[in-house]
Amino acid sequence: MWKEENNKLYKKFTFKDFSEAFGFMTSVALAAEKMDHHPTWTNTWNTVEIWLSTHDAGDIVTEKDKTLAKKIDVIAK
Repeated sequence: MWKEENNKLYKKFTFKDFSEAFGFMTSVALAAEKMDHHPTWTNTWNTVEIWLSTHDAGDIVTEKDKTLAKKIDVIAK
């Protein structure tokens, strides 16, 4: 479940291994690029943490973030 904190949506994803985590990030990158809306994220081995906010709106959570969050959840399944 995504958490809204500090004007950002946040979620942590854990995968079987680095390859699975990296594949997830690649799929998210393609979806984000299509939306022209890019996440802030980190990856450490099998863990990916993502923060979403809309920079053009003053770094707050907008519908654009919620839409990307839903797409990310579909990719993660």
